[in-house]
Amino acid sequence: VIFIAGNMPMVSEITPLIIIGKLEQYDYAGATAVAVVLLVISFILLLVINALQAWQRRRNGASS
Repeated sequence: VIFIAGNMPMVSEITPLIIIGKLEQYDYAGATAVAVVLLVISFILLLVINALQAWQRRRNGASS
């Protein structure tokens, strides 16, 4: 897998590269922490998007 990023710390660094860097340094706990934070953010975004879609469907259904 090839990542296209500048990899400048705190500027253009992407999360997969942070995880790979931590794994290369044998910092398994740090890599796991970054991955878990990313997973939690993803689930929260999915819940918010689903809630907005349900709200929009109810709103459009009520006005028809």
